[in-house]
Amino acid sequence: MSEKKSNKGKTNFGFKKVDYKQKKSLIEEVFSSVAPKYDIMNDLMSFGIHRLWKDEFCRQIPNLNAFVLDVASGTGDIAFRLIKEAKNRGRNLRIILSDINHEMLKNAKSKAIDSNLLGLNYICCDAEKLPFPDNSFDYYTIAFGIRNVPKIDIALKEAYRVLKPTGKFLCLEFSKVENEYLKQFYDFYSFNIIPKIGQLVTNNMKAYQYLAESIDLFPDQDSFRNMIKAAGFAKVKYQNLTFGIAAIHSAYKL
Repeated sequence: MSEKKSNKGKTNFGFKKVDYKQKKSLIEEVFSSVAPKYDIMNDLMSFGIHRLWKDEFCRQIPNLNAFVLDVASGTGDIAFRLIKEAKNRGRNLRIILSDINHEMLKNAKSKAIDSNLLGLNYICCDAEKLPFPDNSFDYYTIAFGIRNVPKIDIALKEAYRVLKPTGKFLCLEFSKVENEYLKQFYDFYSFNIIPKIGQLVTNNMKAYQYLAESIDLFPDQDSFRNMIKAAGFAKVKYQNLTFGIAAIHSAYKL
């Protein structure tokens, strides 16, 4: 049997080929297991730099009198930044925190209560099949989540569908390091150090092996830009962060 036929109906879970449905189940297991220590691990792995990336990402939303869908919201980092900034500026921001993982949303709710952010909307749903009408949102945000979606092209089409005309798509994701020497160091760190940190902090080395593998497999900046264009978006561009370790992709529904 050829490689093409043997992999029919398959997708990557890290470097392994699995069924689409199986990937969703495996992703669920990964994030449920690391949810309690998710924020701590983000700080440890990135030396806190992820906070700067997220701050820059949120600055891409100038209109805080808007309706935002935050997909793969996780523990709420993006949503809470936007809510706090809107309150500081006296704006009326409406936002829905959505994630496919119950444990991550549970963590987000706890953080919101601790920060006195009450009355927020949390919806557990699949990025490939969003339970919202067409033309609903001014902004669609997704940070470090789209690479975990089995069918990224479908998730992008769903993003396009639920955005209002002139609505803005924003995606923050790990990307490809530009400098070859830095890339060698980054790859060593990702595949050899991060899983060990994951083992020490979460007792789950495999979850962070998957993280490194999923980052390695994610399309480069230009390839992902083409995927966004193929979903129907216009004015598609990206902004590299920290030498391309991460990138902000933006586009409009026109």
